[in-house]
Amino acid sequence: MQIKENDFIEIDYTGKLDDNIIFDTTSEEAAKAAGIFNPKTTYKPMIVCVGHGQLLKGIDKEIVGKELNTEYTIELKPEEGFGKKKGDLLQLIATPKFRKHGINPVPGLQVNIDNMIGIIRTVTGGRTLVDFNHPCAGKDLIYTVNVKRIVTDTKEKANAFLKMSLGEQIIKNVEVKDKKVEVTTLMKMPEELQPKITEQLQKCIPEITEVHYLEAKEKKEDHKHDENCTDCD
Repeated sequence: MQIKENDFIEIDYTGKLDDNIIFDTTSEEAAKAAGIFNPKTTYKPMIVCVGHGQLLKGIDKEIVGKELNTEYTIELKPEEGFGKKKGDLLQLIATPKFRKHGINPVPGLQVNIDNMIGIIRTVTGGRTLVDFNHPCAGKDLIYTVNVKRIVTDTKEKANAFLKMSLGEQIIKNVEVKDKKVEVTTLMKMPEELQPKITEQLQKCIPEITEVHYLEAKEKKEDHKHDENCTDCD
């Protein structure tokens, strides 16, 4: 069976730089072998919708027409991967600003500034150069990919899409009934974000007619009354 645009697929992948160094993978074994294993990461195949930007541009394009359970090697130029380096994402920041927050700026250190992740490139005098480009921007990449299956269950598709869009740690539960989706989140979703997520979800899963967002309510522990209880007065 060949993969088509709009298919939901379960995919394994490993990404390498052109010097054969692995920088990303869905395989725990490959991560450990490459020395990039993170115990906080769950290594498993990803479920994505083909042609909707959930994969790198080059993979999104090349995966169409491929067969299931076959390993393919896909070579990507920067334009098809993480893009070219952008000069405006290289910023000079006053070194005292880092030290004020207890950070000793040294080349290679990853920092979070105004919710942007960057890498310190140089520290000279009173200025520190921070690169906010993706670490793989401007680089040729090599991916090995293997599509395990095509996902057909609507609930599984909706669950995968929402976890990728909102973050797995945000989603508590997803239910699908009569083409309607009910999403329960662990925090309140901004109302202005809901129409955008709904539109994207319906583009990937056209049979869905409605999406409702609920915030999970914390359950209070049952209160046990005793003679020393001060809450019972």
